[in-house]
Amino acid sequence: MALVESDYRRMPKGTTAPDFSLPATDGKTYSLSGFKGCKALLVVFMCNHCPYVKPKIDELKRIISDYGPKGLAVVGINPNDDVTHPDDSFGNMKKMVKERGINFPYLRDESQDVAKAYGAACTPDPFLFDAGFRLVFHSRIDYTHGTDPATKHEMHAAVGEFLEKGSISLKEKPSMGCSIKWK
Repeated sequence: MALVESDYRRMPKGTTAPDFSLPATDGKTYSLSGFKGCKALLVVFMCNHCPYVKPKIDELKRIISDYGPKGLAVVGINPNDDVTHPDDSFGNMKKMVKERGINFPYLRDESQDVAKAYGAACTPDPFLFDAGFRLVFHSRIDYTHGTDPATKHEMHAAVGEFLEKGSISLKEKPSMGCSIKWK
């Protein structure tokens, strides 16, 4: 399986997040404006089947547990074509949320329009926005690929620094994972 990395051409730092209105596994519909009032928003393009996403779920859960009370919101968005990849169906997304205890909204981008608007290229592909929904950090969750445990948790550190200081000193490094499964 070939690794694909984040694409920085579509959304340079400072770009305002494209709006969305997508259904979630919890039965609600979420839009960008629904996160107004958060100090930061982490949007992660992800899916169910990707072997590079699966080991990152616990870290994403830890990020929201640690920083949710400090003003962070996290949302996962699955844009994959579920015809060619049935593991990524909405029904299987609901199962994954239950089985893995996902503690953030997990949305379905059936049309793939949201992934295209953000310039998402791989799963996982995380984008961190400030309170005005301007991109402040587009980087990997950590440096590992696969099941090796991480000893440095880059996104966790970046979110913490941003919430505390309003800036991030860490250098962005592209996320790497499976390509988005386009229709």
